[in-house]
Amino acid sequence: MASRRLFVSVDLPAGLTDAFAEVQKPFTNRAGIRPVEPSQAHVTVKFLGDVEEPAVDDVIEAVEQGVDTAGVGSFQASIGGIGVFPSFDYISVIWIGVRDGATELTDLHEAIEAATVAVGVEPESHEFTPHVTLARMEHAEDKEHIQQLVSERDPTVGEMRVDDVRVKESTLGPDGPEYETIHRVSLAR
Repeated sequence: MASRRLFVSVDLPAGLTDAFAEVQKPFTNRAGIRPVEPSQAHVTVKFLGDVEEPAVDDVIEAVEQGVDTAGVGSFQASIGGIGVFPSFDYISVIWIGVRDGATELTDLHEAIEAATVAVGVEPESHEFTPHVTLARMEHAEDKEHIQQLVSERDPTVGEMRVDDVRVKESTLGPDGPEYETIHRVSLAR
């Protein structure tokens, strides 16, 4: 049976793409580092995984229910700061944090998590940290330099208005993942 790889996101608006790319610049053209395409930058609110085609509508309905349960209206978020997953000694992801708006994103995550798990989606295996992935580290050849770059920086990407969450499909292509919005859920109340 066919399945679709889905996630729920808050996308960075086009107006922050240049600032995101500027923060990303020191991490590009480095051995073992794969930067995120700035036009695809987003906060993953909930990773849904591979959803079988007949269950897609149920999962979308659960996301809508989760947004309703969270009761979060449109809000301002500021994107800035820098960190890594899973740890400073073993880096696999370099990310930019969410300063203002983290509470709202966490409330959305928790409610969407509960609603989607209730319809069969796997629960998250780690604690939710609102962030935008800057780059992935595929091997440790340049680890010390990356650690230095991370520890010396406290970047600011900018502020954005969050008016909706999006259910997106991820399709792996020859140049990496391609994301397509298949459903939007408004936060307007």
